Amino acid sequence: MQKNIYRYLFLFAALIALYLAFSGNRKVAEASSEIQALRGQVEALEDSLETSRLEVLDMQYFSLENNDDALVYYDHLQLENPSRYIADRLLETNEPRGDNPLVPYEGMENDFKINKIKVLNHRWILADFSDGKYWGELLIEYELKDDLGIDFTVLDHLLYARSHQ
Repeated sequence: MQKNIYRYLFLFAALIALYLAFSGNRKVAEASSEIQALRGQVEALEDSLETSRLEVLDMQYFSLENNDDALVYYDHLQLENPSRYIADRLLETNEPRGDNPLVPYEGMENDFKINKIKVLNHRWILADFSDGKYWGELLIEYELKDDLGIDFTVLDHLLYARSHQ
């Protein structure tokens, strides 16, 4: 009788071990397929991140911050951030009342003010202006003097035919 109990216990233990082995293998296979799917997603995200990084580098190509040759012109002025200084001086041309004097158009809905500024190099700026409904762009030449004064000259301008909706 004791022999039969050991047989049944051995058979029961063998069935449990067999069940655990098969269910463990199934779980390992499922986890492996999930890992493969996640690896594919990670690779896709890495590719997307690399593409975005290259696009950002391409967009930064025309900027004073990334143009060492142009920044050499400002070494003697001891400016921490020449682009920010120049942009701030340009924004100061926005009058509290009335159109910005650099914008060669009269505001239709409100006064035209300069909104966005991109300092391209040590000579040129692209600027966006708007009156809240109509907008346009300016190509501005500037000269930063040794006394930190800046002269702005509008080289070209355009006003878009349609308003922002």
